[in-house]
Amino acid sequence: MRIVWDFGGVLFQWRPPELIKRELPQRAATDEAAAHWVREIFQGYEGDWGHFDRGTVEVPDLVQRIARRTGLTEAEVQSVVDGVPHELQPIRESVALLAQLRAAGHSQVFLSNMPAPYADHLEATHDFVGWFEDGVFSARVKAIKPEPDIFALAAERFGVPPAELLFFDDHLPNIKAARAAGWHAEPFTDAAAALPALRAHGLID
Repeated sequence: MRIVWDFGGVLFQWRPPELIKRELPQRAATDEAAAHWVREIFQGYEGDWGHFDRGTVEVPDLVQRIARRTGLTEAEVQSVVDGVPHELQPIRESVALLAQLRAAGHSQVFLSNMPAPYADHLEATHDFVGWFEDGVFSARVKAIKPEPDIFALAAERFGVPPAELLFFDDHLPNIKAARAAGWHAEPFTDAAAALPALRAHGLID
């Protein structure tokens, strides 16, 4: 059994409202205002940001598109884009679980929707990203979760049948898509909540 990890919200913190409050304090003085700008900027990871995840839009074009669409200034949008790496901090308990499974000799890979600049940053900044035997970043394959193509591509790349993949992701549509592709998939809330699934597959005691 190969364990497949998502990144944002699983191994790295991802709190868009906090990001917006930090980068756009003049726009996001309340929780409601922050939630509004999360919806406007990220569009549920469809639209402009979805193209960024897919690797079909680069930062300058992304900034212009979002500014035109939302009424934010380009400088404000650029601030949010530049602030994402600061938000993507490792989740200590998740990394500890990753290390425990690695020490036990289990095969681990990743499947993450991640724009190219952030993928490059995470690889260059965090040593534990190098622990994985393989991985798929969406921007590098021009496909995104929860589309079926990325699950087929990942299974082929990982070199095992879908039924031998155990996937952890924090986004329910991705879990449903993985299961539809024949993977074992479990919604991730925190490292402790992942333990029953790992035990059920005989991966930890």
